[in-house]
Amino acid sequence: MTEAAPATLRAVQRADAAALCAIYNYHVLNTIVTFEEDVVSEHEMAERIAEISRAFPWYVLEAGGTVVGYAYASSWKSRSAYRYSVESTVYVAEDRLGRGYGTRLYAALLDELRQRHLHNVIGGISLPNAASVALHEKLGFRKLGEFREVGWKFSRWIDVGYWELLLS
Repeated sequence: MTEAAPATLRAVQRADAAALCAIYNYHVLNTIVTFEEDVVSEHEMAERIAEISRAFPWYVLEAGGTVVGYAYASSWKSRSAYRYSVESTVYVAEDRLGRGYGTRLYAALLDELRQRHLHNVIGGISLPNAASVALHEKLGFRKLGEFREVGWKFSRWIDVGYWELLLS
């Protein structure tokens, strides 16, 4: 892994929607890391930012004035007993992978979740995805299990594994 270039971590803003779409929509169109199949509009991304960041942390990382990645937490399930558990999401621009940006984003997100006294973070990973598995396990997540053939994208079945990290 190449050392991360100097970068600035900050809270997301609605104005970041276009930059986040550029990162996310690459994965929508070209990878199995998201099961979305249609690109997300800037308006839709701005709505997601507004909704999620009202209750949970959402960070972006900028390098050289460009957003190179983002990470956020969201509700794991809607029932009240799940209120101390969250699902995590991290995306890094395809041309910026391997520079430590994902680690920096995820570490900041986990620190904030600990400060908010959350208990469990769950990461779902479309498989195969060695880089995401390595990132999660580097940060202390452990694999819980795997659902076989739960997603259909690019004319094939895709498995999803789940990793968890207990924060407290």
